[in-house]
Amino acid sequence: MMNNLKKLLADQGEHTAALIISPENRRYFTSFPSSDGYLLVNGERAVFITDGRYIEAAENSAKDCEVVLQERIYPQIGQILEEMGCQNLLVESSRMTVSVYNSLKGVLKKTSISTDDALDKMINSLRSVKTAEEIESIKAAQKITDDAFTHILGFIKPGVTEREIGLELDSYMLSHGGEALSFETIAVSGKNSSMPHGVPSDKKIENGDFITMDYGTVVNGYHSDMTRTVAVGYADDEMKKVYKTVLAAQKACLEGLKSGLSCRDGDALARKVIEDAGYGKYFTHSTGHGVGVEIHEFPNLSPSSDTVLTPGHIVTVEPGIYIPGKFGVRIEDMAVITENGCEDITHSPKELIIL
Repeated sequence: MMNNLKKLLADQGEHTAALIISPENRRYFTSFPSSDGYLLVNGERAVFITDGRYIEAAENSAKDCEVVLQERIYPQIGQILEEMGCQNLLVESSRMTVSVYNSLKGVLKKTSISTDDALDKMINSLRSVKTAEEIESIKAAQKITDDAFTHILGFIKPGVTEREIGLELDSYMLSHGGEALSFETIAVSGKNSSMPHGVPSDKKIENGDFITMDYGTVVNGYHSDMTRTVAVGYADDEMKKVYKTVLAAQKACLEGLKSGLSCRDGDALARKVIEDAGYGKYFTHSTGHGVGVEIHEFPNLSPSSDTVLTPGHIVTVEPGIYIPGKFGVRIEDMAVITENGCEDITHSPKELIIL
């Protein structure tokens, strides 16, 4: 990872360096998780500065970088950049606070700070294309997520609450190899399922409810993301029609995704099915997003994205229909883009299940 960034920075000229402060990007390039640290990189050198809480662990575990104990951080950054011959510093413009920027300006008298998105674009391009090792970590996280779905089917019954379903999913994933939750688990039912990012409540499950569960876990720092919607007791004709439409949209997208396709056209594969069925106004979000060391990352299957898919991209495919006051349905898998199509790495059943 680090060598690829060094090459991109070298292409910017020998006097260009980058400062990386976000936990996700620090971990991506050093393979070392921490809540604090500063990573300085140019075409030849990478220096990771961290405080006394992490120094020993970083010295033992951080990859492809020098590890330095943090002292007076901003003068220290200035000194290292001077050693690097840096005249132009690239920063994570989408992640850096005004406070950090002002502190840097106070010490970097001979270095300009580029506040454009050049570094963000470099990092996005690197992180979006997964290595075989990264894909294996995501598959391992998804395996736990799939197993959690099998488990929860035996737990759901009338009378249990949305909150209890969410907690049961969390407990299963964390007790079966997940190192963290990908995000706060969504488990919503009945009318609540019309809210795509609804919060689990004390509402009890009733016969005739749809239950939408969106959840995932983390393995080796990499996330999984999956959604399934099931019915309890029975599903009426409208519920079945909506579910069938969402499933058809998802299958159409999975069948059409491939290298060379734009994200806009990937989104359209699912959106057209839903629009043709008359539910277009109820599909209120993009079809999918990248997943990796963060749960939402580049690229996005969105009507506004002209990014072209390439082998190694991993995206979610999660069309949905949400009818306010009634119910919602979302079905989500993760797909690895290949030369001739995509590999669906989510293996839970998705034909309508009525418990």
